[in-house]
Amino acid sequence: MTSFVPILAAVVPALPLAGALLPLLARTPNGADRLGLAVAFPTAVAALWLAVIALARGGQPALHGHWYLVDGASGVLLAVTGVVGLCSAVVSPAYLRAHRHGSSSAHDSRSWYYSALLLFWAALLAVPIAGNLAVVWLLVEATTAASALLVAFSGVREALEAGWKYLVLTTLGLSVALLGIVVLAVNQARAGRHGLSALDWHAIQGAAHALPASATLVAFVLLLAGLATKIGWAPVHNWLPDAHSEAPAPISAMLSAALLPSVLLVAWRVKETLEPSVGAATTRAVFIGFGLASILVAVPFLWRALPWKRLLAYSSLEHMGVIALGIGFGTPLAIAGVVVHIAGHALAKSLGFYAALPLLQHDPAAASQAPGGVANVSPSTAAAMGVSLVALAGLPPSPLFLSELLILLGGIAAGYALVSAVAVIGLALGFLGLLHALIEGVVGEGTPRPRGLPRTPERSIVALTAILGTALLALAATGLLLPGSSFVETLARGVL
Repeated sequence: MTSFVPILAAVVPALPLAGALLPLLARTPNGADRLGLAVAFPTAVAALWLAVIALARGGQPALHGHWYLVDGASGVLLAVTGVVGLCSAVVSPAYLRAHRHGSSSAHDSRSWYYSALLLFWAALLAVPIAGNLAVVWLLVEATTAASALLVAFSGVREALEAGWKYLVLTTLGLSVALLGIVVLAVNQARAGRHGLSALDWHAIQGAAHALPASATLVAFVLLLAGLATKIGWAPVHNWLPDAHSEAPAPISAMLSAALLPSVLLVAWRVKETLEPSVGAATTRAVFIGFGLASILVAVPFLWRALPWKRLLAYSSLEHMGVIALGIGFGTPLAIAGVVVHIAGHALAKSLGFYAALPLLQHDPAAASQAPGGVANVSPSTAAAMGVSLVALAGLPPSPLFLSELLILLGGIAAGYALVSAVAVIGLALGFLGLLHALIEGVVGEGTPRPRGLPRTPERSIVALTAILGTALLALAATGLLLPGSSFVETLARGVL
């Protein structure tokens, strides 16, 4: 089994990377759909297989070296990215059938959509298992290139502006992170460690205590500030609401549920590798600062009547802040909460974005204004929206209620009672905003459903609501077993 893990780790991103060529060979739009799904299913199976192997090790690395690092944290992100990527591929035909293709043909439009989706998915799957900081940076930049095209896929002016804004701001942020890598590499070279191997995670961590503290601090701050732009932490989150609201719904799900936490894992690994030189107090303070700022900045937006996808985007800002707090607190209770929160947020947020498919069909105005009374015209869509918002708001039995409780208790145990109190206030205000959106969006006055619209997206939403809703309940139940487990204890000691 051990000798098989490196092969599987290579196969997971290689499948969608190679498969990205297949949709370009399709002769019809339906052929592109079939080829896209034909690649998606084995990719998801391989990703989940590797995730199970990683999680079964109780947090201990299943594979580590210069190029690969497969540990418990990798397993969580592989499972999330595998599931969300597959679901997005499954609902993509429904989106594409309703999409207006503008100047390009339906065939060409679908072909390059699936190619870009698979390339994006390949980079996402490679990020949590890459064992080298420089390679990880290249992969994160690759996600930007592929996903920027997808954000602008509709071709309307707002989508093109959102795609350009996303590309410029995140590339600027990653350029700052690259400068941090250069500073780190220079210090490694001065210590006699040269070449790309000096930037693998374990080499950096092993040498961190001997690196100059001031220079390492500069590298850490540059890396975290740059990655924060891609994660969508406040105050460098400006691209996030536009990109999430303008991208196709399946892509919005991948951006929010998979991309943001994957890059956050990179930031977490940077914290663990440089902490021996920078100091635990400093690294924790940076994460807690970004986390608290993101939660508080999201509150006034969650209180506004926003279009559905824009509301979900600002919810992502809040939840990335919660995860940052948990990592900053660093106690086993908080880390247990982080694991549950990453998985719960991914399931709930992806379902919310998928619900936008039938929502925008029966109420096109919901693209620019807050929806209302969806239950009156589309009970299945209302159910999907309700399950998503109940989970994201943290109402029991949502796993996010458990995760937020664990993170806050972990903060108190770590001596951050005041920070935890401020976070409680921010989360309570955010909860009220989402609760208002739930009541108005599902129960309020609605608009009649236009005739002649296809029912396929709604049938897909019924199935996804049942599957992802059940997964959320199962996650809440299994999350109760995480505190005190060897898996969490290992992650609390480091994600390397």
